[in-house]
Amino acid sequence: MLEKIFNLKERNTNIKQEAIGGMVTFLTMAYIIFVNPNILSTTGMDKSALITVTCLAAIIGTLIVGFWANVPFAMAPGMGLNAMFAFTLVLKDGATWQQALGVVFLSGVVFIIISVLGLRHKIIDAIPESLRVAIGSGIGLFIAFIGFKQMGLIVANDATLVGLGHFTPALVIGLIAFFVTVMLEHYKVKGSILLGIVLATVLGFIFDPNISLPTNFISTPPSIMPILGQMEVLSVLKISFIAPIFSFLFVNLFDSIGTAMACSMEAGLVDEDGKMPHVKKVLEADAVATMFSGILGTSSTVTYIESAAGIANGARTGLSSVFTAFFFLLAMFFAPLIGTVPAYATAPALILVGIYMAKHLVKIDFSELYLGVPVFLTLLLMPLTYSISSGIAYGFSSYVLLCIFTKNTDKIHPYMWGIGFFSILEIIISQM
Repeated sequence: MLEKIFNLKERNTNIKQEAIGGMVTFLTMAYIIFVNPNILSTTGMDKSALITVTCLAAIIGTLIVGFWANVPFAMAPGMGLNAMFAFTLVLKDGATWQQALGVVFLSGVVFIIISVLGLRHKIIDAIPESLRVAIGSGIGLFIAFIGFKQMGLIVANDATLVGLGHFTPALVIGLIAFFVTVMLEHYKVKGSILLGIVLATVLGFIFDPNISLPTNFISTPPSIMPILGQMEVLSVLKISFIAPIFSFLFVNLFDSIGTAMACSMEAGLVDEDGKMPHVKKVLEADAVATMFSGILGTSSTVTYIESAAGIANGARTGLSSVFTAFFFLLAMFFAPLIGTVPAYATAPALILVGIYMAKHLVKIDFSELYLGVPVFLTLLLMPLTYSISSGIAYGFSSYVLLCIFTKNTDKIHPYMWGIGFFSILEIIISQM
């Protein structure tokens, strides 16, 4: 039966190989079980329910992509998108977390529509590569900034807006865990980010009087009823929410296409013409999973680049995704322990993921100002305004305007005119 479903012999693999690959993928991305609830709970959402929902979103998305596309990929709530959900849309812009879930759901609906209409690559091609890189790198700077804030390295300062924090148990433990995680990553230890979170939590139990061991380590998964189906769709069907919906869509689209292409090449799933016919199904699975995320009660689901770790260890088919989903299922029963993990323990994960996202900055061309200025605005405004959507809006709008005034309108793709218009509209609305 497994051979029929997943074509194991054709991909030159077996059940054992797929199981190992699936386990490795889980270990490298399991940090999201700790990080996502810590981030989203800042909006007032129930943290215990978020632990279960994070695992459920990962299970559903991973199973969909495994069975529908038969690829060794895994999905879970995306880093950057969860920060955008909590720190930008809710805490900065004043939306309720129920409205933010509605934005997630609608972005999934639009994602499905453009997938069916075949507009995915046209939208991607409309945006200059340097701007696409700037968006991913800017998100990396943003979530790293959040990580520094959570561990207390960066604090508010009346004179300079931000400044260095004083040494506290949280900061010392966070810094130790960060450097240990970096060393583990350097020596390619599987699950290094997860191990860093575990180390920081253990040190917290020992040295931080505010952290204590739970009475139970294993229990029935917490109920998801406090957040299940709480999304508000009708209240976000207004002009002021157009920009957030499309910002979620753009980030999800860039992330998924880039990850799908990288992992496909790693797994040898590219045909003789260099094409990846399964990518369409991967993006469709991502879109459906994002809709489910909004319904369940979490931020958008994306394909995880950590899937490449499982691929490097032999994963070649969707069967490895089934094994990854199974490990997420087991993780739900450790919610009491996961719930005690402090924010400073997950801060190193945010910083390191931010570094990985920012490493593509070397690809950006700053030689032409009509492109260099929008790129710079995108990079800088995301962390400084605590808003991914603001960085995207100023980047897109300034690109279109500068191309017009520098007589480089031939550089503007037809689709980019529409994207630029909505970006300018978003800036105007946000200032009203």
